[in-house]
Amino acid sequence: MRYALLSLLLWLTSVPLHAQRPASAQPNVKVLKNVVNIPGLDRQRTLRIYLPPGYEDSEKRYPVMYMHDAQNLFDAATSFAGEWQADEHLNALAKSDGLELIVVGIDNGQENRNTELSPWENEHLGEPEGEEYTRFLVEVVKPYTDANYRTKPGREHTAIMGSSLGGLLSHYAIYAYPQVFSKAGIFSPSYWVSQKVFEMTEENPVPKDTRLYLLVGKKEGPGMYENMDKMYDFIKEQGHPEGQISAKANEEGEHNEAFWSSEFSEAVKWLFKK
Repeated sequence: MRYALLSLLLWLTSVPLHAQRPASAQPNVKVLKNVVNIPGLDRQRTLRIYLPPGYEDSEKRYPVMYMHDAQNLFDAATSFAGEWQADEHLNALAKSDGLELIVVGIDNGQENRNTELSPWENEHLGEPEGEEYTRFLVEVVKPYTDANYRTKPGREHTAIMGSSLGGLLSHYAIYAYPQVFSKAGIFSPSYWVSQKVFEMTEENPVPKDTRLYLLVGKKEGPGMYENMDKMYDFIKEQGHPEGQISAKANEEGEHNEAFWSSEFSEAVKWLFKK
C-alpha cells in the first residue's frame, strides 16, 4: 500500500497542476518541441536545452549534463509544483565560479513517466521501459546534442542527473553506460523499486574516476534515507574511491522540487570540480 501511494505521487509529479503560472525560464533556455523520437516506444519527446551565458558569441565547447523531467527544471509555467530553477543556478555559477555547461532536459512522458524511468519491474509501476529510455538518451539524444551544439562529447565531460525515479534512472544509466557518462547526480533515488539495482551495482562496477553524488532528505518518506545510506555503503564496499562518491542527507529535505533546487548548485560544483 505504501508503494502504491508513492507510485501515484510519482505519476502526479509529471502533470502540472497550475497551468497559469507565469513563464520563468531564462532567455538562454531553448525549447525544441517533439524534436526526437524514442525508438521502440514510438513516442516523440521535447527537449529543453540550457546554453551557458555568452554561448552565441563564443566558439568554446562545453561539458554536458543530461536531466530528466525537463518540465520541472527551468519554467514554473510547465512545472508540477515549482521548478528547480536550474537555469538561474547555472547562470549564477557561470558568473561566480566560471563553471559553464550545457544542460539537456528531456521532458517526461507524463502518463508514461513511471514506466519510462523504471529499469526494473515493479507491480505498482507497470511494465518497465527504462532500458529503452536510457538507450534513447545514449543513441538519440546525445548524438543529436553533439551534432547541433558545441559540446565536449567525451565521457569525462558528460553527466546525468535526476530525482526520484529520475534518480534511480540516473544510477542505472551510469552503470549501464560507463563509457558514456562519468558523473551522476542521484537525487532522492527510488531504490525501493527493485533490489536489482544492488545486483547491477555489484555486477557492473563503474571506473574508479566516476563521480557519484547521492542526495536524500530525511523527511521524504519511509525507507528513502535508509536505502540511500545502504547504497552508499554498498558502493564503497565494492571498492569505489571515497573521494569519488558523496552522500548527503538533509535533515529537513522533502520530496519536492524546492529541496532539489536548494541542493542543485552544490551538487553541480562537486560533480564538475577539477
